Amino acid sequence: MIRKNITNVLLLGIIFLAGFTSCGIINTYKAPEIDSQNMFRGENPTDTTTIADIPWKEYFTDPALQTLIDEGLANNFDMRIAYTRIQQAEAALVVAKSAYYPTIFLAGQVTQNVLSTAKDKNTKILGYNGGATWGLGFAVSWEADLWGKLSSRSRAQYASLIATQAYRNLIQTSLVSNIATTYYTLLALDEQLKITKETVELLKESTATMDAMMKAGLLNRAGVKQSEALLYGTQVSIPSLEIQIRQLENTLSALVGRNPGPIERTAIRNQPVPSRLAYGVPAQMLAKRPDVLQAEMGFRYAFEMKNVAQRSLYPSLTLGSSTAPTTAGYVANTLSQFFRPENIIASIVGGLVQPIFAGNQLKGQYKIATAQQDEALLTFRQTVLNASMEVSNILYTYESSLRKNENRSKQVESLRTAVNDTEQLLKAGEANYTEVLNAEQNLLQAQLGQVSDRLEQLQATVNLYRALGGGKE
Repeated sequence: MIRKNITNVLLLGIIFLAGFTSCGIINTYKAPEIDSQNMFRGENPTDTTTIADIPWKEYFTDPALQTLIDEGLANNFDMRIAYTRIQQAEAALVVAKSAYYPTIFLAGQVTQNVLSTAKDKNTKILGYNGGATWGLGFAVSWEADLWGKLSSRSRAQYASLIATQAYRNLIQTSLVSNIATTYYTLLALDEQLKITKETVELLKESTATMDAMMKAGLLNRAGVKQSEALLYGTQVSIPSLEIQIRQLENTLSALVGRNPGPIERTAIRNQPVPSRLAYGVPAQMLAKRPDVLQAEMGFRYAFEMKNVAQRSLYPSLTLGSSTAPTTAGYVANTLSQFFRPENIIASIVGGLVQPIFAGNQLKGQYKIATAQQDEALLTFRQTVLNASMEVSNILYTYESSLRKNENRSKQVESLRTAVNDTEQLLKAGEANYTEVLNAEQNLLQAQLGQVSDRLEQLQATVNLYRALGGGKE
């Protein structure tokens, strides 16, 4: 009789499932559509070659930089936190998948009955032992996934896992680029410090020459003092550069997870700057960028959780529950009689429950889930828009910076010649001291600018690598 009733309930559930499925209850996830035309501002490349496919160890060839990145990936706290989040998401997925299966647990119970009686009105009520009841068996609770609610919850947790993996990749990509950018900046400051110290020596010689000319009556004191002022001003910039170098060394140390200290490094002139960077097609960027994938998985999670909220409005078919599980086992008054066949007892609880009134809680949860899905979709589209803007800006910056190289080199060479010529003319009495000082000052600024240009180009190569989704093993 019990089996027949359960069969009837299951058949009823299947009929409901077929009916609601035909009405379109079950929604299949589809990735949001994106118009990738002109995503890079007028650039519509067809070449699918992209630097994002290059492993970071091949993209960054400086051995000292490779060592720093390796150390950072192993010790950086953000990376370690990202790994723990993946572990949490994996565990949540296991929990969600376990909802498909019945919950079975061993249940043991001992009941001690204490009864009381009164012999007469003058006698106190006394208790006596009415005996014990022993029980041991299995309890089961299970919910049938009629409308795919449990499946949607599982898919939502899977999307959450993919999102955490994308977050980990985002942290790695950002960490690799931050280490490389900081390293190149440190090399640039080293070079600027070297140029400044060389200029100081040049100014010392120039000041000594002017002082000798003043003593010989060929130059007035004003020229010597202005030359000294330029020398002192240049010397003042040296401690500022040394402070920045020290701070960047500490920053790099923190990025790689070590205590503040010196950083082993090479020179900026040893860092190659490619004349062209392959950036592929927009679809590749969208597929490789961790933040875009993370945003899409956020939308998918919201989509599935909306399905869960929607399907909570429909009937649920259960076998037992947490408060009244289906049970099977033995019950007896004495342990010696415990396992006799006549002491077997079973309690089967099943039901098909349709929510009717829940204080608008279920409808409210569905509205919240719908709004969260809309929010996740907008976040995804905003992430894609920011990604395209970022790539477009970096490409233009890189290409524009490369165009400065030839003219900057000519400027430096011209100023070197100007410094030599004005010094010779000054000694010959055909030029004044201001021309010499201006030429020396302009040469220093041009050389520092040349270093800044190279740093700008190296940073652009790093930023584009990251913006396209590179930086993974």
